[in-house]
Amino acid sequence: MIRLFVAIEVPDDVRSRVDALCMGVPGARWVAPENMHITLRFIGDVDEVVCEDVIDSLLMVRSPAFELTLESLGTFQQGRIAHTLWIGVQRNDALNQLQSKVERVLVAAGLEPERRRYTPHLTIARLKDAPTGRLASFITEHEPFRLTPFVVETFSLFSSFLSKNGAQYAIEETFPLDLTFRRAMGDQG
Repeated sequence: MIRLFVAIEVPDDVRSRVDALCMGVPGARWVAPENMHITLRFIGDVDEVVCEDVIDSLLMVRSPAFELTLESLGTFQQGRIAHTLWIGVQRNDALNQLQSKVERVLVAAGLEPERRRYTPHLTIARLKDAPTGRLASFITEHEPFRLTPFVVETFSLFSSFLSKNGAQYAIEETFPLDLTFRRAMGDQG
């Protein structure tokens, strides 16, 4: 069995800027820069045959490249207990369309539909017994938070392996987006 998810990689310069924030909250297990990503769809544990079907399905996704902006900080909570600290993604129709296309092809390939509403974000810490006041102060200290937009040119299928040091991610396959966007922006690179 292999544990899979589909995500957008975050560029190194963005990872460095985000990593510089990652301190000062007791009970936070900070995400390593190399593990920072924006999930499009969690798949879960599948066998090798299903993994190949997933890759074949994702090859059918056609979507333009687009700019993405990370902004604002927040938490996911269960009741009153925060369990995840994240950076939000500015509303982006192209991102939502890409996520919808990924969802459609995966359901067509036989995976169960995702029941949760898509909330694009970049997880920066998992929280355990983080003091509520310190967490609120951390968010207040860094707001308003906004990074320079970056261009998304690909999305990837990742595998996840749990180790004693936490999750380790590996790219199984990368899928290009239509680069018409970059040409329209005047970038020849």
